[in-house]
Amino acid sequence: MSDRKRSTALALALVGSAVLLAAPAAHADVVDVEYKCQTPIGDKSAVSPIDIKAVKEGDGYKLTMSFQKGVSSSPIELGKGAMNPSAVIMTDGAEKVSVPVSGPPNPEAAPANTPIKITDLSGTYTPKKSGKVTFTAGVLTIKAMGTTTTCTPGNSPKPSLETDVTAAGGGAPQTGGGDGGGGGGGGDSLPQTGPADSALALGTLGATVLLSGAAGVLWLTRRGRQPQRTRS
Repeated sequence: MSDRKRSTALALALVGSAVLLAAPAAHADVVDVEYKCQTPIGDKSAVSPIDIKAVKEGDGYKLTMSFQKGVSSSPIELGKGAMNPSAVIMTDGAEKVSVPVSGPPNPEAAPANTPIKITDLSGTYTPKKSGKVTFTAGVLTIKAMGTTTTCTPGNSPKPSLETDVTAAGGGAPQTGGGDGGGGGGGGDSLPQTGPADSALALGTLGATVLLSGAAGVLWLTRRGRQPQRTRS
């Protein structure tokens, strides 16, 4: 293999290694949450799989809490827009806080004695500390027709999401000695893998490694050809 091909292969290998090392760790699960609900007609219980997602927005993260099954019902039909849900998401790890989330009223009428579909609930989490954070479903509140139903997780559910977050002004160090500011980043979303500012840092790191590899190619090529120029 020529020096040029060998050096190019080495540069590509370094880039791949940088991607694996720099990719932010994240883990998401759909978790069964057993809600114990205090309703106007007595205590009820139901289990719903809960999914929590995080999307980077400015200095914070938009959290979305999704219910795959209804957790409460009404003895009478609830008309369209009669029910307003809200909840809290508990964080742990780098910091412990409760994040309020809420959603739109029910878009369709809910028949009597039928599990009520909870709309997706969302809210903003602005971390004050950088590091690994877990997100776990907390208390759910349902208000409908002048009544309030409070549902508390009774099975100590495990986190639905674990990911690395970056506090405002506490972003990862810049690669390449640039004048970049805090951890805002240029991306606008956090797919289930980590924050966009980490993706930006990853892109910068990958570019730096690639440039270093290219420089290595030129250096090795010139080094290999130097004796030929001397003999001629």
